[in-house]
Amino acid sequence: MSDQAATDDAGGMEAEPKAGGSKNIVLFVVLPILLLFGAALGAYFMGVLDPLLGVAPKEPHAEQAAAAPMPEVDQTAVFYDLPEMLVNLNAGGRKASYLKISVSLELGSEAAVEEVKQVMPRIIDNFQVYLRELRIEDLSGSAGLQRLREELLLRVNAAARPVVVRDVLFKEMLVQ
Repeated sequence: MSDQAATDDAGGMEAEPKAGGSKNIVLFVVLPILLLFGAALGAYFMGVLDPLLGVAPKEPHAEQAAAAPMPEVDQTAVFYDLPEMLVNLNAGGRKASYLKISVSLELGSEAAVEEVKQVMPRIIDNFQVYLRELRIEDLSGSAGLQRLREELLLRVNAAARPVVVRDVLFKEMLVQ
């Protein structure tokens, strides 16, 4: 029995497939294919393969320029300077604070300038009333200045109706 057991063991070992054979296939065939595929994919995304594939090179920032078109410059715009204004701000019982502001109005035509001149006292009154109620905190930061621009534009368009004022441009602003 010992001879037969020995031959069965030897025969059994020869009949079983080696477990290392499938590992060798994965290690020497599949892994290099995956590495080559990954390298080719990386080269494609980095743009190394563009000359080989015949892809035209992109201009830098071309996507950003296409996404955000440049605003058209209106050559018919006329600017009218308002007189400099000095107002005391709402200090809430604290030390007095002052705002010195100088603005220009963007109008559509020369004819609009004459109409704005006729209602100038109303425009200045609307500005003065609004500016006196501002606090220093209202003017802080770019968001505060944008809010101020929008409010002044609203008030000047209400006072100068039917003339349309396109924009209020700050020339000088000093808070003390």
